[in-house]
Amino acid sequence: MNTLSGKRIAVIGSGAVGCYYGGMLAHAGRDVHFLMRSDLNAVQKNGLTIFTKGEEIKLSPVKAYESTEEIGPVDLVIIALKTSANAAMEKLLPPLIGPETALLTLQNGLGNEEFLAERWGAERVMGALCFVCINRKEPGVIHHLDHGSISIGEYNRPVSQRVKTVVAAIKAAGVESRAVEMLAQERWRKLLWNIPFNGLSVAARANVAEVLADESLRTLSRSLMNEALDAARLLGHTIPDDFADHQINRSYSMGDYKASSMIDFEMGRPVEVEAIWGEPLRQGIKAGASMPRLEALYAIIKHLDSQRPETK
Repeated sequence: MNTLSGKRIAVIGSGAVGCYYGGMLAHAGRDVHFLMRSDLNAVQKNGLTIFTKGEEIKLSPVKAYESTEEIGPVDLVIIALKTSANAAMEKLLPPLIGPETALLTLQNGLGNEEFLAERWGAERVMGALCFVCINRKEPGVIHHLDHGSISIGEYNRPVSQRVKTVVAAIKAAGVESRAVEMLAQERWRKLLWNIPFNGLSVAARANVAEVLADESLRTLSRSLMNEALDAARLLGHTIPDDFADHQINRSYSMGDYKASSMIDFEMGRPVEVEAIWGEPLRQGIKAGASMPRLEALYAIIKHLDSQRPETK
């Protein structure tokens, strides 16, 4: 895969994140096919609109489908499903996979590359970390509010030509992108933000600005970050202390942004409990880390998620 020109790309999980990155690639001329459910009729009728950096990008017509069977084999699958829907991939992915198909997961937390590798082969798998403030406020309309960078790496392998190709294509689409050698370490760097800010958005019903404005919540956020830092180091990852400060400082520009877990919880959808809080806790404790605050936060979120009407 030396270039994405002429390559077929599928996006599964066409919510805010999938539509943003997939939409930007389509806007740049790449052949992108979106699996859509709730937004399908609206997008087929009105197209896909992305508001970003003061610009309105309108994509119409959009190659949007109700099933992956309609899409067929592709060269690259971009996976933006919530981790709580991973079981659905057992049915969704096979129609998309040909002999050389690569899988790129944009999902949060830990365990996503392993899930794909066990089922479809480690050689296919890449992972990406997205640091972006983005919302889908109505069907087919994406609001890019802040940040937007994406870091891409191979699963348990050095940076490859295909990673460089995808990075270059995303950069050409106007999105900050970089290749990373140590994908697992990057996942822990992202968890330094996701664990406290997504977690407190559910446990304390607080958006980013509210967490930062409340001294107790801000202090708790930093303590949760410290526990994640300790766990990451015991697992062999090198992340400096000041990166936690960087994650907090860069969050001020987000304003009253609602983290994705807060939106899921408010909408009655499953929260990504295990990928964002459960698996990091298990890996950290196994490595010898003390993580009492994360353990408590995980228990609270797990309980709240279990109280959703459809899970009773």
